[in-house]
Amino acid sequence: MPFKASVVIPTKNAGLLLKSVLDAVVRQEIDGAFEVLVVDSGSSDGTVELVRQYPQIRLIEIESREFGHGKTRNFAISNTTGEFIAMITHDALPLHSRWLAELLKTAEADARIAGVFGRHVAYPEATIFTQQELVAHFQGFLARPVVELDDPVRYANEEGYRQYLYFFSDNNALLRRTVWQEIPYPEVDFAEDQAWARLIIEAGYRKAYAPDAIVAHSHDYGFVERFQRSFDESYALRRLFDYQHGTGLRHALRAFVGLTLRDVRFAYRTKLYKSHWRQVAAMPVSNFMRVMGYFLGNQGSRIPRPIQRWLSRDQRLLAISSLKHAE
Repeated sequence: MPFKASVVIPTKNAGLLLKSVLDAVVRQEIDGAFEVLVVDSGSSDGTVELVRQYPQIRLIEIESREFGHGKTRNFAISNTTGEFIAMITHDALPLHSRWLAELLKTAEADARIAGVFGRHVAYPEATIFTQQELVAHFQGFLARPVVELDDPVRYANEEGYRQYLYFFSDNNALLRRTVWQEIPYPEVDFAEDQAWARLIIEAGYRKAYAPDAIVAHSHDYGFVERFQRSFDESYALRRLFDYQHGTGLRHALRAFVGLTLRDVRFAYRTKLYKSHWRQVAAMPVSNFMRVMGYFLGNQGSRIPRPIQRWLSRDQRLLAISSLKHAE
């Protein structure tokens, strides 16, 4: 029986949340049949054993050294047959049984739509600042939920316009198979989803936002991890898209002041300083670590490799994985 959609979930030591994610995925209600494929890259925490408890889910295991953000997703998609491919991560929890249907509805409304991304909301335990930031971020797509490259001059000259067109999150997304066959994921080590969005936009396709396809997905990082992840993101986006994130230390400091003033106003307006004073106290430090991570990541190509490895979370994890494999 042909599948309307295939749901692909890459996993690696997914933890306790995975059961809730799998339960939510297999309960989806769409007009037609769908399949679910999990591709695991060397879990050692019981993830594989949990997936095997679901007879309706296929499991493919690969070596951890074979994993690549774009490479593994292409491999997974090539092992499915659905007309559309829903991409989700093991820590993104669909919040209702029509999550997949909402992604499909948006894609099927226009044959020129190559990809659809859905909304993220924070988990209840996330900080209030994380919750508010996600709300504001996704509200920004409501004014133009379907976009295409409609202004080449602006595209060539305005970084913010390019960022808006490129944003795509395969923590919660849908790809049209015929377009993926023409334009697979680039095999990059970061931001494979935005790199793919750039390619489909430049090829003349459209990208859409489905606000009712909602998943819970958020992270509250510690200060060091916030810095490292900001460094990795900025360094990758500079290499892939030449995003600047400002051009110097002065811009970074202005960004820190702007972010912190924004959050202070929010804390004062909502009386957060009374109900969650620890979050308010930690907020300036978290903002500083984020901004400095972006600043140094923007200079990443000038930083010696050993220092890069110290600043980068991804490079450190890759080095640890390589050592374990060598042993």
